Amino acid sequence: MTAYQDLSDHFGRIAAVSDALGILQWDNDVMMPVGASARRGESLAALNVLRHGMTTDPRLGDLIASAEADTGLGVWERANLREIRRIWTVETALPADLVAASARAVAACEMAWRQARAASDFPALLPRLAEVLRLQREIAVAKGERLGLSPYDALLNDYEPGGRSADIDLLFDDLAAFLPGFTAEVMERQARRPADPPLEGPFPVETQRALGLRMMAALGFDFTRGRLDVSTHPFCGGADDDVRITTRYDEADFASALMGVLHETGHALYEQGRPAAWMAQPVGRARGMSIHESQSLLMEMQACRSAAFLAFAAPVLREAFGRSGPAWEAEALRRRFTRVAPGFIRVEADEVTYPAHVILRYRIEKALIADQMPLSELPAAWNAGMAALLGIVPPNDRLGCLQDVHWPSGGWGYFPTYTLGAMTAAQLFDAARQADPGIMEAIAGGDFGPLVGWLRTHVHGLGSLYETPELLTRATGRPLDASVFKAHLHRRYLDEA
Repeated sequence: MTAYQDLSDHFGRIAAVSDALGILQWDNDVMMPVGASARRGESLAALNVLRHGMTTDPRLGDLIASAEADTGLGVWERANLREIRRIWTVETALPADLVAASARAVAACEMAWRQARAASDFPALLPRLAEVLRLQREIAVAKGERLGLSPYDALLNDYEPGGRSADIDLLFDDLAAFLPGFTAEVMERQARRPADPPLEGPFPVETQRALGLRMMAALGFDFTRGRLDVSTHPFCGGADDDVRITTRYDEADFASALMGVLHETGHALYEQGRPAAWMAQPVGRARGMSIHESQSLLMEMQACRSAAFLAFAAPVLREAFGRSGPAWEAEALRRRFTRVAPGFIRVEADEVTYPAHVILRYRIEKALIADQMPLSELPAAWNAGMAALLGIVPPNDRLGCLQDVHWPSGGWGYFPTYTLGAMTAAQLFDAARQADPGIMEAIAGGDFGPLVGWLRTHVHGLGSLYETPELLTRATGRPLDASVFKAHLHRRYLDEA
Protein backbone atom coordinates (compact mmCIF):
# COMPACT_ATOMS: atom_id res chain seq x y z
CA MET A 1 0.00 0.00 0.00
CA THR A 2 1.36 3.42 -0.90
CA ALA A 3 1.67 6.13 1.73
CA TYR A 4 -1.03 8.15 0.01
CA GLN A 5 -3.47 5.22 -0.05
CA ASP A 6 -2.81 4.57 3.62
CA LEU A 7 -3.59 8.22 4.39
CA SER A 8 -6.72 8.14 2.24
CA ASP A 9 -8.05 5.07 4.05
CA HIS A 10 -7.20 6.57 7.42
CA PHE A 11 -9.02 9.84 6.73
CA GLY A 12 -11.97 7.89 5.37
CA ARG A 13 -12.30 6.31 8.80
CA ILE A 14 -12.01 9.74 10.43
CA ALA A 15 -14.87 10.91 8.21
CA ALA A 16 -17.01 8.04 9.52
CA VAL A 17 -16.39 9.15 13.10
CA SER A 18 -17.23 12.73 12.09
CA ASP A 19 -20.52 11.51 10.65
CA ALA A 20 -21.41 9.87 13.96
CA LEU A 21 -20.51 13.06 15.81
CA GLY A 22 -22.62 15.11 13.40
CA ILE A 23 -25.75 13.03 14.01
CA LEU A 24 -25.24 12.98 17.78
CA GLN A 25 -24.79 16.76 17.76
CA TRP A 26 -27.93 17.19 15.65
CA ASP A 27 -29.89 15.02 18.08
CA ASN A 28 -28.44 17.04 20.98
CA ASP A 29 -29.74 20.27 19.42
CA VAL A 30 -33.09 19.01 18.14
CA MET A 31 -34.55 16.01 20.00
CA MET A 32 -32.51 15.01 23.05
CA PRO A 33 -34.30 15.24 26.42
CA VAL A 34 -32.75 17.68 28.86
CA GLY A 35 -31.92 14.96 31.37
CA ALA A 36 -29.60 13.24 28.91
CA SER A 37 -27.30 16.24 28.49
CA ALA A 38 -24.58 15.20 30.95
CA ARG A 39 -24.18 11.71 29.47
CA ARG A 40 -24.35 13.08 25.93
CA GLY A 41 -21.57 15.49 26.81
CA GLU A 42 -19.40 12.54 27.82
CA SER A 43 -20.22 10.69 24.59
CA LEU A 44 -19.37 13.74 22.47
CA ALA A 45 -16.15 14.27 24.39
CA ALA A 46 -15.13 10.62 23.93
CA LEU A 47 -15.77 10.72 20.19
CA ASN A 48 -13.98 14.05 19.81
CA VAL A 49 -10.95 12.59 21.60
CA LEU A 50 -11.13 9.48 19.40
CA ARG A 51 -11.22 11.62 16.25
CA HIS A 52 -8.42 13.82 17.55
CA GLY A 53 -6.31 10.77 18.32
CA MET A 54 -6.86 9.41 14.82
CA THR A 55 -5.96 12.78 13.29
CA THR A 56 -2.78 13.05 15.34
CA ASP A 57 -1.67 9.44 14.91
CA PRO A 58 2.17 9.46 15.23
CA ARG A 59 2.48 7.59 11.91
CA LEU A 60 0.87 10.40 9.92
CA GLY A 61 3.83 12.78 9.79
CA ASP A 62 6.03 10.21 8.02
CA LEU A 63 3.18 9.08 5.77
CA ILE A 64 2.47 12.67 4.71
CA ALA A 65 6.15 13.28 3.93
CA SER A 66 6.34 10.06 1.92
CA ALA A 67 3.16 10.84 0.00
CA GLU A 68 4.39 14.33 -0.81
CA ALA A 69 7.42 12.77 -2.51
CA ASP A 70 5.17 10.63 -4.74
CA THR A 71 5.33 12.10 -8.25
CA GLY A 72 2.48 9.93 -9.52
CA LEU A 73 -0.35 11.72 -7.71
CA GLY A 74 -3.02 13.54 -9.70
CA VAL A 75 -4.45 17.03 -9.15
CA TRP A 76 -7.18 15.88 -6.74
CA GLU A 77 -4.79 13.65 -4.80
CA ARG A 78 -2.31 16.53 -4.44
CA ALA A 79 -5.04 18.82 -3.19
CA ASN A 80 -6.24 16.12 -0.78
CA LEU A 81 -2.71 15.75 0.55
CA ARG A 82 -2.48 19.53 1.03
CA GLU A 83 -5.68 19.45 3.09
CA ILE A 84 -4.51 16.42 5.10
CA ARG A 85 -1.30 18.25 6.03
CA ARG A 86 -3.26 21.37 7.00
CA ILE A 87 -5.60 19.39 9.28
CA TRP A 88 -2.76 17.35 10.79
CA THR A 89 -0.70 20.46 11.50
CA VAL A 90 -3.55 22.15 13.33
CA GLU A 91 -4.72 19.10 15.28
CA THR A 92 -1.26 18.10 16.49
CA ALA A 93 -1.06 21.47 18.24
CA LEU A 94 -3.73 20.35 20.74
CA PRO A 95 -3.35 17.85 23.58
CA ALA A 96 -6.15 15.28 23.89
CA ASP A 97 -7.17 16.44 27.37
CA LEU A 98 -7.82 19.96 26.03
CA VAL A 99 -9.98 18.56 23.22
CA ALA A 100 -12.00 16.52 25.74
CA ALA A 101 -12.37 19.42 28.17
CA SER A 102 -13.59 21.72 25.41
CA ALA A 103 -16.14 19.17 24.17
CA ARG A 104 -17.55 18.71 27.69
CA ALA A 105 -17.67 22.44 28.34
CA VAL A 106 -19.45 23.10 25.05
CA ALA A 107 -22.07 20.39 25.65
CA ALA A 108 -22.88 21.81 29.09
CA CYS A 109 -22.85 25.41 27.89
CA GLU A 110 -25.19 24.76 24.95
CA MET A 111 -27.80 23.32 27.28
CA ALA A 112 -27.35 26.20 29.75
CA TRP A 113 -27.66 28.67 26.86
CA ARG A 114 -31.10 27.36 25.88
CA GLN A 115 -32.38 27.93 29.40
CA ALA A 116 -30.63 31.28 29.83
CA ARG A 117 -31.88 32.53 26.48
CA ALA A 118 -35.47 31.60 27.30
CA ALA A 119 -35.22 33.40 30.64
CA SER A 120 -33.11 36.30 29.30
CA ASP A 121 -30.67 35.54 32.11
CA PHE A 122 -27.05 36.20 31.11
CA PRO A 123 -25.68 35.79 34.67
CA ALA A 124 -27.01 32.20 34.65
CA LEU A 125 -24.94 31.45 31.54
CA LEU A 126 -21.83 33.34 32.61
CA PRO A 127 -19.99 30.54 34.50
CA ARG A 128 -20.48 28.00 31.69
CA LEU A 129 -19.60 30.51 28.97
CA ALA A 130 -16.52 31.63 30.92
CA GLU A 131 -15.26 28.04 30.91
CA VAL A 132 -15.82 27.71 27.15
CA LEU A 133 -13.98 30.99 26.57
CA ARG A 134 -11.09 29.97 28.84
CA LEU A 135 -10.62 26.78 26.85
CA GLN A 136 -10.99 28.57 23.52
CA ARG A 137 -8.17 30.90 24.55
CA GLU A 138 -5.99 27.87 25.35
CA ILE A 139 -6.85 26.32 22.00
CA ALA A 140 -6.16 29.61 20.21
CA VAL A 141 -2.74 30.00 21.81
CA ALA A 142 -1.75 26.40 21.09
CA LYS A 143 -2.81 26.59 17.44
CA GLY A 144 -1.34 30.05 17.03
CA GLU A 145 2.07 28.93 18.28
CA ARG A 146 2.05 26.01 15.85
CA LEU A 147 0.90 28.10 12.87
CA GLY A 148 2.73 31.34 13.64
CA LEU A 149 -0.56 33.23 13.99
CA SER A 150 -2.20 35.44 16.56
CA PRO A 151 -4.64 33.57 18.81
CA TYR A 152 -7.68 35.04 17.06
CA ASP A 153 -6.34 34.32 13.57
CA ALA A 154 -5.65 30.74 14.67
CA LEU A 155 -9.35 30.33 15.49
CA LEU A 156 -10.43 32.14 12.32
CA ASN A 157 -8.24 29.77 10.31
CA ASP A 158 -10.46 26.84 11.36
CA TYR A 159 -13.45 28.40 9.60
CA GLU A 160 -11.71 30.45 6.91
CA PRO A 161 -8.44 28.72 5.98
CA GLY A 162 -5.88 31.41 5.16
CA GLY A 163 -8.12 34.21 6.45
CA ARG A 164 -6.55 37.00 8.50
CA SER A 165 -8.18 39.53 10.79
CA ALA A 166 -6.04 42.36 9.39
CA ASP A 167 -7.69 41.89 5.98
CA ILE A 168 -11.14 41.55 7.55
CA ASP A 169 -10.61 44.73 9.57
CA LEU A 170 -10.09 46.71 6.36
CA LEU A 171 -13.22 45.27 4.71
CA PHE A 172 -15.38 45.69 7.80
CA ASP A 173 -14.18 49.20 8.60
CA ASP A 174 -15.06 50.17 5.04
CA LEU A 175 -18.54 48.65 5.38
CA ALA A 176 -19.05 50.23 8.80
CA ALA A 177 -18.32 53.62 7.23
CA PHE A 178 -20.53 52.99 4.19
CA LEU A 179 -23.62 51.38 5.71
CA PRO A 180 -25.01 54.07 8.08
CA GLY A 181 -25.37 56.69 5.36
CA PHE A 182 -26.63 54.18 2.83
CA THR A 183 -29.13 52.76 5.33
CA ALA A 184 -30.44 56.24 6.14
CA GLU A 185 -30.89 56.99 2.42
CA VAL A 186 -32.79 53.74 1.85
CA MET A 187 -35.03 54.29 4.87
CA GLU A 188 -35.78 57.84 3.78
CA ARG A 189 -36.78 56.51 0.36
CA GLN A 190 -39.01 53.88 1.99
CA ALA A 191 -40.68 56.46 4.22
CA ARG A 192 -41.96 58.33 1.18
CA ARG A 193 -43.87 55.25 -0.01
CA PRO A 194 -47.40 54.48 1.17
CA ALA A 195 -47.42 51.82 3.87
CA ASP A 196 -48.10 48.32 2.62
CA PRO A 197 -51.12 46.52 4.11
CA PRO A 198 -50.19 43.95 6.76
CA LEU A 199 -49.92 40.21 6.20
CA GLU A 200 -52.41 39.12 8.81
CA GLY A 201 -51.96 35.82 10.66
CA PRO A 202 -52.17 33.50 12.31
CA PHE A 203 -50.06 31.23 10.14
CA PRO A 204 -50.32 27.66 11.48
CA VAL A 205 -47.02 25.89 12.05
CA GLU A 206 -47.99 22.85 9.99
CA THR A 207 -48.87 25.09 7.05
CA GLN A 208 -45.54 26.88 7.40
CA ARG A 209 -43.73 23.56 7.50
CA ALA A 210 -45.49 22.34 4.33
CA LEU A 211 -44.60 25.62 2.62
CA GLY A 212 -40.97 25.25 3.66
CA LEU A 213 -40.81 21.71 2.30
CA ARG A 214 -42.32 22.87 -1.00
CA MET A 215 -39.75 25.65 -1.34
CA MET A 216 -36.90 23.30 -0.42
CA ALA A 217 -38.02 21.03 -3.26
CA ALA A 218 -38.17 23.98 -5.67
CA LEU A 219 -34.58 24.93 -4.80
CA GLY A 220 -33.43 21.35 -5.42
CA PHE A 221 -33.07 19.80 -1.94
CA ASP A 222 -32.72 16.01 -2.10
CA PHE A 223 -35.09 14.58 0.55
CA THR A 224 -33.60 11.11 0.14
CA ARG A 225 -30.43 12.54 1.73
CA GLY A 226 -31.78 15.04 4.25
CA ARG A 227 -34.65 16.37 6.34
CA LEU A 228 -36.18 19.46 7.99
CA ASP A 229 -36.70 19.84 11.76
CA VAL A 230 -37.13 22.47 14.48
CA SER A 231 -34.46 23.84 16.82
CA THR A 232 -33.89 26.83 19.07
CA HIS A 233 -31.44 28.30 16.53
CA PRO A 234 -31.69 27.40 12.81
CA PHE A 235 -28.72 25.41 11.48
CA CYS A 236 -27.51 22.93 8.88
CA GLY A 237 -25.77 19.83 10.22
CA GLY A 238 -25.90 16.06 10.14
CA ALA A 239 -23.52 13.85 8.17
CA ASP A 240 -22.29 13.17 4.66
CA ASP A 241 -25.31 12.20 2.53
CA ASP A 242 -27.58 12.90 5.54
CA VAL A 243 -27.97 16.67 5.67
CA ARG A 244 -30.22 17.91 8.47
CA ILE A 245 -31.53 21.49 8.45
CA THR A 246 -33.70 23.23 11.03
CA THR A 247 -35.81 26.34 11.43
CA ARG A 248 -38.09 27.82 14.11
CA TYR A 249 -41.70 28.95 13.74
CA ASP A 250 -43.78 31.95 14.80
CA GLU A 251 -47.50 31.75 14.06
CA ALA A 252 -47.64 35.56 13.82
CA ASP A 253 -44.88 35.76 11.18
CA PHE A 254 -44.31 33.14 8.51
CA ALA A 255 -41.48 35.08 6.85
CA SER A 256 -38.91 34.37 9.55
CA ALA A 257 -39.24 30.59 9.30
CA LEU A 258 -39.48 30.65 5.50
CA MET A 259 -36.34 32.72 5.07
CA GLY A 260 -34.60 30.50 7.63
CA VAL A 261 -35.50 27.45 5.56
CA LEU A 262 -34.30 29.08 2.34
CA HIS A 263 -31.04 30.10 4.03
CA GLU A 264 -30.33 26.64 5.44
CA THR A 265 -31.33 25.02 2.15
CA GLY A 266 -28.53 27.01 0.52
CA HIS A 267 -26.10 25.38 2.96
CA ALA A 268 -27.67 21.97 2.34
CA LEU A 269 -27.40 22.25 -1.45
CA TYR A 270 -23.67 22.84 -1.04
CA GLU A 271 -23.34 19.77 1.18
CA GLN A 272 -25.42 17.62 -1.17
CA GLY A 273 -23.47 18.86 -4.19
CA ARG A 274 -19.98 18.09 -2.90
CA PRO A 275 -17.95 15.70 -5.12
CA ALA A 276 -19.29 12.21 -4.46
CA ALA A 277 -16.00 10.47 -5.27
CA TRP A 278 -14.21 12.54 -2.61
CA MET A 279 -17.00 12.89 -0.03
CA ALA A 280 -15.08 11.08 2.73
CA GLN A 281 -11.78 12.85 2.07
CA PRO A 282 -10.62 16.30 3.23
CA VAL A 283 -10.50 17.56 -0.37
CA GLY A 284 -14.19 16.71 -0.69
CA ARG A 285 -15.20 18.98 2.19
CA ALA A 286 -16.72 22.42 1.73
CA ARG A 287 -13.94 24.95 1.09
CA GLY A 288 -14.55 27.14 4.15
CA MET A 289 -17.27 29.04 5.92
CA SER A 290 -17.19 32.22 3.80
CA ILE A 291 -17.95 30.04 0.78
CA HIS A 292 -20.50 28.05 2.79
CA GLU A 293 -22.23 31.22 4.00
CA SER A 294 -22.17 32.56 0.46
CA GLN A 295 -24.31 29.62 -0.61
CA SER A 296 -26.95 30.21 2.07
CA LEU A 297 -26.99 33.98 1.57
CA LEU A 298 -27.01 33.62 -2.20
CA MET A 299 -30.24 31.64 -1.93
CA GLU A 300 -31.90 33.60 0.87
CA MET A 301 -30.82 37.14 0.01
CA GLN A 302 -29.73 37.27 -3.61
CA ALA A 303 -32.18 34.87 -5.24
CA CYS A 304 -35.18 34.58 -2.92
CA ARG A 305 -35.69 38.26 -2.21
CA SER A 306 -35.57 39.09 -5.92
CA ALA A 307 -38.60 40.25 -7.90
CA ALA A 308 -38.29 37.11 -10.01
CA PHE A 309 -38.56 34.71 -7.09
CA LEU A 310 -41.41 36.61 -5.46
CA ALA A 311 -43.35 36.52 -8.74
CA PHE A 312 -43.15 32.73 -8.42
CA ALA A 313 -43.73 32.68 -4.66
CA ALA A 314 -46.74 35.02 -4.46
CA PRO A 315 -49.37 32.57 -5.76
CA VAL A 316 -47.76 29.75 -3.76
CA LEU A 317 -48.08 31.81 -0.56
CA ARG A 318 -51.67 32.79 -1.33
CA GLU A 319 -52.58 29.14 -1.90
CA ALA A 320 -50.73 27.90 1.18
CA PHE A 321 -52.36 30.34 3.61
CA GLY A 322 -55.68 30.80 1.81
CA ARG A 323 -55.18 34.56 1.55
CA SER A 324 -55.71 37.16 -1.16
CA GLY A 325 -55.65 40.91 -1.61
CA PRO A 326 -53.07 43.65 -2.27
CA ALA A 327 -50.71 42.57 0.53
CA TRP A 328 -50.24 39.19 -1.17
CA GLU A 329 -49.35 40.48 -4.62
CA ALA A 330 -45.82 39.94 -5.87
CA GLU A 331 -44.80 43.60 -5.84
CA ALA A 332 -46.10 44.15 -2.30
CA LEU A 333 -44.22 41.03 -1.17
CA ARG A 334 -41.07 42.28 -2.89
CA ARG A 335 -41.28 45.57 -0.99
CA ARG A 336 -41.89 43.70 2.26
CA PHE A 337 -39.02 41.25 1.79
CA THR A 338 -36.60 44.05 0.91
CA ARG A 339 -37.73 46.45 3.61
CA VAL A 340 -34.83 47.89 5.59
CA ALA A 341 -35.29 48.48 9.31
CA PRO A 342 -32.71 48.02 12.08
CA GLY A 343 -33.71 45.15 14.36
CA PHE A 344 -32.33 43.22 17.28
CA ILE A 345 -32.10 39.70 15.81
CA ARG A 346 -29.31 38.86 13.37
CA VAL A 347 -31.00 35.93 11.64
CA GLU A 348 -34.06 38.11 10.95
CA ALA A 349 -32.08 41.15 9.78
CA ASP A 350 -32.53 42.65 6.34
CA GLU A 351 -29.73 42.51 3.81
CA VAL A 352 -28.56 46.08 4.41
CA THR A 353 -28.30 46.05 8.21
CA TYR A 354 -27.13 42.42 8.48
CA PRO A 355 -23.40 43.23 8.16
CA ALA A 356 -23.62 45.52 11.20
CA HIS A 357 -24.73 42.55 13.33
CA VAL A 358 -21.70 40.60 12.17
CA ILE A 359 -19.24 43.46 12.64
CA LEU A 360 -20.49 43.85 16.23
CA ARG A 361 -19.91 40.17 17.04
CA TYR A 362 -16.55 40.11 15.28
CA ARG A 363 -15.22 43.07 17.25
CA ILE A 364 -16.48 41.65 20.55
CA GLU A 365 -15.10 38.15 20.07
CA LYS A 366 -11.71 39.53 19.05
CA ALA A 367 -11.60 41.55 22.28
CA LEU A 368 -12.70 38.57 24.39
CA ILE A 369 -10.15 36.18 22.90
CA ALA A 370 -7.45 38.81 23.44
CA ASP A 371 -8.64 39.21 27.06
CA GLN A 372 -9.20 42.92 26.46
CA MET A 373 -12.58 42.95 28.22
CA PRO A 374 -14.14 40.89 31.03
CA LEU A 375 -16.80 38.45 29.87
CA SER A 376 -19.13 39.89 32.52
CA GLU A 377 -19.21 43.11 30.48
CA LEU A 378 -20.53 41.35 27.37
CA PRO A 379 -24.15 42.60 27.70
CA ALA A 380 -23.03 46.21 28.14
CA ALA A 381 -20.54 46.01 25.27
CA TRP A 382 -23.18 44.40 23.08
CA ASN A 383 -25.75 47.10 23.78
CA ALA A 384 -23.21 49.87 23.20
CA GLY A 385 -22.21 48.31 19.89
CA MET A 386 -25.83 47.98 18.78
CA ALA A 387 -26.40 51.64 19.60
CA ALA A 388 -23.32 52.71 17.65
CA LEU A 389 -23.85 50.52 14.58
CA LEU A 390 -27.65 50.30 14.33
CA GLY A 391 -28.99 53.07 16.56
CA ILE A 392 -31.03 50.69 18.75
CA VAL A 393 -30.52 49.05 22.15
CA PRO A 394 -31.96 45.60 22.98
CA PRO A 395 -34.49 45.71 25.84
CA ASN A 396 -33.17 42.42 27.25
CA ASP A 397 -30.36 39.92 26.76
CA ARG A 398 -32.56 37.39 24.94
CA LEU A 399 -32.80 39.93 22.14
CA GLY A 400 -29.18 40.90 22.69
CA CYS A 401 -26.10 38.89 23.56
CA LEU A 402 -27.96 35.60 24.20
CA GLN A 403 -29.53 35.28 20.76
CA ASP A 404 -26.80 33.23 19.03
CA VAL A 405 -25.55 29.76 19.90
CA HIS A 406 -22.10 30.20 18.36
CA TRP A 407 -20.09 31.22 21.42
CA PRO A 408 -21.73 28.67 23.78
CA SER A 409 -21.06 26.00 21.14
CA GLY A 410 -17.38 26.92 20.83
CA GLY A 411 -17.70 28.69 17.47
CA TRP A 412 -15.19 31.48 18.12
CA GLY A 413 -13.77 32.95 14.91
CA TYR A 414 -16.86 32.00 12.90
CA PHE A 415 -18.83 35.25 12.80
CA PRO A 416 -16.83 37.25 10.21
CA THR A 417 -17.51 34.55 7.61
CA TYR A 418 -21.17 35.66 7.46
CA THR A 419 -20.37 39.04 5.95
CA LEU A 420 -17.49 37.67 3.90
CA GLY A 421 -20.12 35.22 2.66
CA ALA A 422 -22.57 38.01 1.82
CA MET A 423 -19.95 39.73 -0.33
CA THR A 424 -19.00 36.43 -1.94
CA ALA A 425 -22.67 35.63 -2.61
CA ALA A 426 -23.17 38.90 -4.50
CA GLN A 427 -20.10 38.21 -6.61
CA LEU A 428 -21.07 34.61 -7.42
CA PHE A 429 -24.68 35.50 -8.22
CA ASP A 430 -23.52 38.29 -10.51
CA ALA A 431 -21.16 35.92 -12.32
CA ALA A 432 -23.82 33.22 -12.65
CA ARG A 433 -26.30 35.63 -14.23
CA GLN A 434 -23.70 36.94 -16.63
CA ALA A 435 -22.81 33.39 -17.64
CA ASP A 436 -26.49 32.40 -18.06
CA PRO A 437 -28.85 35.34 -18.64
CA GLY A 438 -31.82 32.95 -18.41
CA ILE A 439 -31.32 32.27 -14.70
CA MET A 440 -33.73 34.95 -13.47
CA GLU A 441 -36.44 33.96 -15.92
CA ALA A 442 -36.11 30.36 -14.75
CA ILE A 443 -36.40 31.42 -11.09
CA ALA A 444 -39.55 33.38 -11.94
CA GLY A 445 -40.97 30.07 -13.14
CA GLY A 446 -39.90 28.27 -9.98
CA ASP A 447 -36.96 26.56 -11.68
CA PHE A 448 -33.68 26.82 -9.78
CA GLY A 449 -32.02 24.22 -11.98
CA PRO A 450 -29.89 26.64 -14.05
CA LEU A 451 -28.63 28.50 -10.97
CA VAL A 452 -27.91 25.35 -8.96
CA GLY A 453 -26.29 23.78 -12.02
CA TRP A 454 -23.88 26.71 -12.30
CA LEU A 455 -23.10 26.47 -8.60
CA ARG A 456 -22.53 22.72 -8.85
CA THR A 457 -19.92 23.31 -11.56
CA HIS A 458 -18.16 26.33 -10.09
CA VAL A 459 -18.49 25.79 -6.32
CA HIS A 460 -20.20 22.69 -4.93
CA GLY A 461 -18.56 20.02 -7.07
CA LEU A 462 -15.07 21.40 -6.48
CA GLY A 463 -15.03 20.73 -2.73
CA SER A 464 -11.67 21.95 -1.42
CA LEU A 465 -9.78 21.41 -4.67
CA TYR A 466 -8.80 25.08 -4.67
CA GLU A 467 -7.97 27.56 -1.93
CA THR A 468 -10.74 30.11 -1.37
CA PRO A 469 -9.22 33.03 -3.35
CA GLU A 470 -8.51 30.79 -6.35
CA LEU A 471 -11.98 29.22 -6.21
CA LEU A 472 -13.62 32.65 -6.25
CA THR A 473 -11.34 34.02 -8.97
CA ARG A 474 -11.96 31.00 -11.19
CA ALA A 475 -15.73 31.33 -10.72
CA THR A 476 -16.05 35.11 -11.08
CA GLY A 477 -12.90 36.33 -12.79
CA ARG A 478 -11.69 38.35 -9.79
CA PRO A 479 -10.80 38.04 -6.10
CA LEU A 480 -13.25 39.16 -3.43
CA ASP A 481 -14.39 42.66 -4.33
CA ALA A 482 -16.63 44.59 -1.91
CA SER A 483 -17.70 46.93 -4.71
CA VAL A 484 -19.84 44.15 -6.21
CA PHE A 485 -21.76 43.81 -2.93
CA LYS A 486 -22.19 47.59 -2.65
CA ALA A 487 -23.38 47.81 -6.25
CA HIS A 488 -25.92 45.08 -5.58
CA LEU A 489 -27.26 46.93 -2.52
CA HIS A 490 -27.49 50.19 -4.44
CA ARG A 491 -29.29 48.55 -7.36
CA ARG A 492 -31.84 46.65 -5.26
CA TYR A 493 -32.57 49.22 -2.55
CA LEU A 494 -32.27 52.50 -4.44
CA ASP A 495 -32.35 52.00 -8.23
CA GLU A 496 -35.16 49.40 -8.20
CA ALA A 497 -36.98 50.57 -5.08
